[in-house]
Amino acid sequence: MSIIFALLGWTTLAREVRGKVMALRETDFILAAKEMGASDARIIFRHFYPNSLSHIIVILTLTIPEIILAESFLSFLGIGIQPPLISWGVLMRNAYNIQTLGSHPWITIPVAFILVAVLGFNFLGDGLRDAADPYSIV
Repeated sequence: MSIIFALLGWTTLAREVRGKVMALRETDFILAAKEMGASDARIIFRHFYPNSLSHIIVILTLTIPEIILAESFLSFLGIGIQPPLISWGVLMRNAYNIQTLGSHPWITIPVAFILVAVLGFNFLGDGLRDAADPYSIV
């Protein structure tokens, strides 16, 4: 399921990177590099790539939690992975009944794992963006 979500969601990343590159191509340092005779490959790898890398990292690390949440939600509803297989959504479906939840409160542990995974990827993306941003002050 995650592979299907990734195959369907790559267009968002491509559109955002295209928009970032389109905005960067009109900046002064790109125009100056063109005027100085820099090749297209040099402009791409020395200017476009470092300036768009932080944006790509942010989009990817926000997409991974979206995929986790979508798979868990669909499995919770019974549309995704079915009970012989295990996923966090299937495990959360066991906590659907309030009587079961009252007698077995530890059954909500998959919710904590989902929260930790989503927040972990968001914090990882934030840290990587700060590390990869060429304009960040060290």
